[in-house]
Amino acid sequence: MIKEFLEGGKIVGTHGVRGEMRVECWCDSPQFLAQFKTLYFDNGAQKIKVKSRAHKNMVLVKMPGVDTIEQADLLRGKVLYIKRSDIKLEEGVNFVQDMIGLEVVDSNSNEVYGKITDVLHTGSNDVYEMKDKDNKAFYIPAIPDIIDEIDIKGEKLFITVMKGLFSDED
Repeated sequence: MIKEFLEGGKIVGTHGVRGEMRVECWCDSPQFLAQFKTLYFDNGAQKIKVKSRAHKNMVLVKMPGVDTIEQADLLRGKVLYIKRSDIKLEEGVNFVQDMIGLEVVDSNSNEVYGKITDVLHTGSNDVYEMKDKDNKAFYIPAIPDIIDEIDIKGEKLFITVMKGLFSDED
């Protein structure tokens, strides 16, 4: 199921004495999250106008009506959401949140191997963690030789299984 609101980060503390908050960024970069002028609380139920800026590996957020360190501290632990329609992604780029839970399906046999449980960013390419029905983890490199199609709406990831991907074969 495609969510309208995506988790962008969590308020983890305060910054200064004028109500600014430190947000742990759950996006690709603090700069990405800092570009939004509107964020949301409570899975999209509460709209908030914000002023944000990237600061080291965090985002500093200022909200109207939050003007003291004490007011800001009351919001610690709250998750901030981004509205999907406010985000423009390049063709072929997907949100990690959309990848989690996709069924991993053999493109040739339609055999279902398991579900994506995590996306690991390794530098050269992403790696999809998949768990089978016995909860055993397997790691699928996100490379064109293996990944045939990512169908977010259909909740499936189609792959071509290479020798050794799901076994200890050479």
